[in-house]
Amino acid sequence: MKTINRRLALVTGAGLAGLLLLAGRADAADTVDMAKAKAEGKVVWYCSTPVKIAQQIAKMFEAKTGIRVELFRSGGSAIIRRFMQEHQAGRNAADVMTTSDPAASAALAAKGTFVPFKPANFDKIPDAAKDPNGAWIAQRLNMMVMFALSGKMDKADYPKSWTDVINPKYKGKLAMTDPSFTALQLMVVSTLARKLGWGYYENLRKNDVMIVQSNQQVTDTIKRGERVIAVGAVDTYATAARMEGHKIDTIYPSDGAFIISSPTAIIKGSPHPNAAKAFAEFMITLETQNVFPAGGSYAARTDVNPPKGSPMLAEVKAMPIDYAQVTKDSASVKKKFAEIFQ
Repeated sequence: MKTINRRLALVTGAGLAGLLLLAGRADAADTVDMAKAKAEGKVVWYCSTPVKIAQQIAKMFEAKTGIRVELFRSGGSAIIRRFMQEHQAGRNAADVMTTSDPAASAALAAKGTFVPFKPANFDKIPDAAKDPNGAWIAQRLNMMVMFALSGKMDKADYPKSWTDVINPKYKGKLAMTDPSFTALQLMVVSTLARKLGWGYYENLRKNDVMIVQSNQQVTDTIKRGERVIAVGAVDTYATAARMEGHKIDTIYPSDGAFIISSPTAIIKGSPHPNAAKAFAEFMITLETQNVFPAGGSYAARTDVNPPKGSPMLAEVKAMPIDYAQVTKDSASVKKKFAEIFQ
């Protein structure tokens, strides 16, 4: 575990965005037995990938291979919770799991839960966004930011930092996700609570912030104008909303956005091991990786451009994240958050 913590600590400094742009070392790719994969005929995928993108990837894989994808999609924390319940009961229903929690993935990898697998294009994924032995590998990169519905308030009045939103002038205008449901928000809440103290969230409570479960829900709340500002939400949804014609502006906090990988892993002892490898490899093909910027997300590969209109990762200040500390504090952070906002 000490080795993992040192590796996680490597990506907690202010230079995270730069680290993410470093290409990985060239590695010999592990092979996939497509004949056996097609004979298995099915792969079960648990994921927190935005639902439209997840469905698109599943259909692309089915069309290319003839292997059916059985998809279960939920929030990152909910995905891990369901997997752990099944795993501890001695039943692995999932073949492949994609979450938004690199800390949990590193911890599970240390326990031998995943199959080490280095697919083709493994070297195109930055070292900071994959396990060195291939136990997990980033599917995409998430940027947790704030975003606002333009037209509902003057752009000059937008918050510029995480601390700005506790100003009473934003009372009744804020919405945010629940860290017990989405692992990405857990990273934000755990980090900001340690950095700013729980008084920060108590002040958000006083500002009548609306708490919803998912990033999709918080985005829908903003699109409908029920609230004006999303506090700690995935930029993917804001970008996708703009593509749909909604007037939503992304706010990159001056004290740093959260840049977090979404790991994909193959479950050891799963029902369809060869189909799982085929699907995991498909996840980082150029064909699939280009789906992410087209849908508003940052791809994991270093040779894929950012979403249209979005900055390069190197241009965004990153908030340091101590993933080992997040793992350690996970239960207490969820409990304290629930106590404040119950």
